[in-house]
Amino acid sequence: MRKNIQTLQNIVSRKGSSKILTFSIPHVFKALQMLSSEKFVSRATFGRETHLGEGAVKTLILHLKQADIVDTTKSGTYLTEKGLKFIKQIQKILPKECTIKKSTVIQGKFNHAILLRKYSDSIKTGLEQRDYAILYGSSGCITILFKNNQFVFPGDDKDCFENDLLTRKKLLEELSPQDKDVIIISSSDDPFVAEISAKNSALWTLATT
Repeated sequence: MRKNIQTLQNIVSRKGSSKILTFSIPHVFKALQMLSSEKFVSRATFGRETHLGEGAVKTLILHLKQADIVDTTKSGTYLTEKGLKFIKQIQKILPKECTIKKSTVIQGKFNHAILLRKYSDSIKTGLEQRDYAILYGSSGCITILFKNNQFVFPGDDKDCFENDLLTRKKLLEELSPQDKDVIIISSSDDPFVAEISAKNSALWTLATT
């Protein structure tokens, strides 16, 4: 999986240009997620969903084309065969995401959860995941492991949602966790920041473990 993350890193490199890019790895991942669910995606849609300006979207598409991950027609941008294979490999590990309402355990105004399949052995304390999220503006981030049909914090065996059954039910229904899965939940006053910081935390977890 590190090789896949390195490919994302290569896509956000400057390609010999002195221009500073306004997009990064989690933006590229979100763009690829959009392309995996839609046959064609327009530049306007990319800009709206990734919160990038027109120039940044053009550069992002150019870098994806240079990597042979996408191609374009008048209908919009689409995944190449290589691109489809590439995003499917990542989505085997990061298959599902969802939003979560504020609760006693999750304190943010907006909260975004992302699942990492079978990655619990790679988690230490969860502080690393928090730091990766804070880099993208997160106001707080928690890491939860799914073990023995329970949601537990790293190093603990007590179900952290035993008194919050609504959140527990939401995570079970939306993410369908399996034993040894990891769930990273990032919070922010802005829903996009909550999402993009959760993605960054998950992707860098894959890159460094």
